[in-house]
Amino acid sequence: MSEPGNRLRKLLESPNFDAQNHVKQLSQQSDGDRDLQEHRQKIQNLADETAQNLKKNVYKNYRQFIETAKEISYLESEMYQLSHILTEQKSIMESITQALLSTDKDETSKEMQAAFPKETEEIKQRTLTSLLEKVEGAKNIMDTPGRHLVYNGDLVEFDVDNMSPIQKVHAFLMNDCLLVSTWLPNRRGTVKYKYNALYDLESFAVVNVKDNPPMKDMFKILMFPDSRIFQAENSKVKKEWLEILDETKKNKVSKDKRTKEEEAPTSPVRAEVSTNPFDVDDDEPADAEESVDLSLEWIQELPEDLDVCIAQRDFEGAVDLLDKLNEYLKDQPVTQKVKELRVKVDERIRQLTEVLVFELSPDRSLRGGPKATRRAVSQLIRLGQSTKACELFLKNRAAAVQTAIRQLRIEGATLLYIHKLCNIFFTSLLETAKEFEMDFAGNTGCYSAFVVWSRSAIRMFVDAFSKQVFDSKESLSTAAECVKVAKEHCQQLTEIGLDLTFTLQSLLVKDVRAALLSYKDIIIEATKHRNSEEMWRRMNLMTPEALTKLKDEMRSCGVSFQQYTGDDCWVNLSYTIVAFTKQMMNFLEEGLKLYFPELHMVLLESLREIILVAVQHVDYSLRCEQDPEKKAFVLQNATFLHDTVLPVVERRFEEAVGKPAKQLQDLRKSTRPVRINPESTTSLV
Repeated sequence: MSEPGNRLRKLLESPNFDAQNHVKQLSQQSDGDRDLQEHRQKIQNLADETAQNLKKNVYKNYRQFIETAKEISYLESEMYQLSHILTEQKSIMESITQALLSTDKDETSKEMQAAFPKETEEIKQRTLTSLLEKVEGAKNIMDTPGRHLVYNGDLVEFDVDNMSPIQKVHAFLMNDCLLVSTWLPNRRGTVKYKYNALYDLESFAVVNVKDNPPMKDMFKILMFPDSRIFQAENSKVKKEWLEILDETKKNKVSKDKRTKEEEAPTSPVRAEVSTNPFDVDDDEPADAEESVDLSLEWIQELPEDLDVCIAQRDFEGAVDLLDKLNEYLKDQPVTQKVKELRVKVDERIRQLTEVLVFELSPDRSLRGGPKATRRAVSQLIRLGQSTKACELFLKNRAAAVQTAIRQLRIEGATLLYIHKLCNIFFTSLLETAKEFEMDFAGNTGCYSAFVVWSRSAIRMFVDAFSKQVFDSKESLSTAAECVKVAKEHCQQLTEIGLDLTFTLQSLLVKDVRAALLSYKDIIIEATKHRNSEEMWRRMNLMTPEALTKLKDEMRSCGVSFQQYTGDDCWVNLSYTIVAFTKQMMNFLEEGLKLYFPELHMVLLESLREIILVAVQHVDYSLRCEQDPEKKAFVLQNATFLHDTVLPVVERRFEEAVGKPAKQLQDLRKSTRPVRINPESTTSLV
């Protein structure tokens, strides 16, 4: 860099550099614009050079950045592995310590019980009493004689549906019941827990939950129709709970059986014969029991595997296991063991069904369209609950459609909103129909439910449609375009064999009839107002462009207009008749867009009433006009109405509807104009 460049760099890098003063000095010292341009170029060169140096430094250090990031990643991985190893070592040490303490405790307990059996029983009761004093609301539990503590400990309760932790509990296992208490957040003296539930040992079943990290050391308690899942501190504590629970339940059953035998009468009693084919006699032959092999590993682990599948939302895997079991037991006798297995499996089926029902509920996210429900629907159908699947699927889609309509913004022109509304609704309906046909292809009985649902969905659409189009008093042309758009979208459903056009029309008839009658009244009032100011003069359009525009308007209406115009800007018709023709033809076109078979007579009568107002006005003018020239001009307008306009109306109506307009034909015949002479007073017959 040159010497001036170095000086400039040092100046710009100085901590006391003031840009405003620097520019001010340059302006004062420079001889003109050229000096300022040269100084500007120096600063630009210095900026470019600085940018190049920055790029070189970044490229130079880029490899070092990458290597440093890799080293950090390796270090992070090693730290994670070290932490994992330390955690495992800690867990192993705790397990060994607890095992040694438990062994010493068991041996001491056995020695104490062998030496002092009565004292041991009293100690158990005193221990239970002292522990229950810490439980709020559990004082009356000790009222049962002979009740004593067997085992107790802390557990964590998890939600059955989503396997998330709910609360920390402390469980007390007694010789005839299980007490579950929750921890008090605000302890009062010796009270640490609050009474939650008390279960008789015969009222629940204990099921091991297979470890599936991070869900481990869990077991489930089934109390029909509910269930609860608890997690122990570690695998050893879980094993103790399962073993002691099972042993305590067996001891209670044996004790109750002995009590019943001691209290039972000695006289023989004839056993009642069951008529239920699924009931199994206690004296069933041993070979029947042995013929059903339930010792297979996959059958033994089936309840636990189902719990894991439900917790992991593996619905397909759960239903596959159920199908496998049903296939295995299909031709097997229904023994007592099979019935017990069925009870356990039925509880899992109930839980699986509840989860699938929740998946299809409108409370879940409605995004993803109909395909998002396919998984839950297919599994419900496999479980033999196609009716419920159909009902929930349609409810889900109804909520989705309603939400989409509610979220649609009402902004801009009405026709633009209707385009968006029809696109959202009918596209959703078409997708729902295709998904329904795919999901319920083998369940034809559900199709009637879909048809009923489609009709209710159309009703919901019409409510939103009418509120925006008819309740807001839009013009007839806007309403006609909106109805036309809705009918075109509805026709798209015929490609899948679903024709809801009649339903749509029947729901719109009331509003369309009201719109036609309202607009008819507006036209009649406007026509009467023009008639009251009628001067029976030729129209002067002033410019050729205006005449050309009027010719184009009449041509678009299908009205032959050439014979009533010349080379100049004059039209040989009255302004009132021309305005009436344009307004009436517009009403006809918009009415045909709104046409339904149910509105045939409404549209015909409306046209007849509108035409009759103009005809009566012409007839009255012919009767009252005394000037021969004006009378001839009025007759010319009457001829235009009778010979040109009315035939066009009749022909256009018949082309669009497919039926002759008999009322209009009769009206034209009854208003045929006749030649007049100066003395006549009647012009129409």
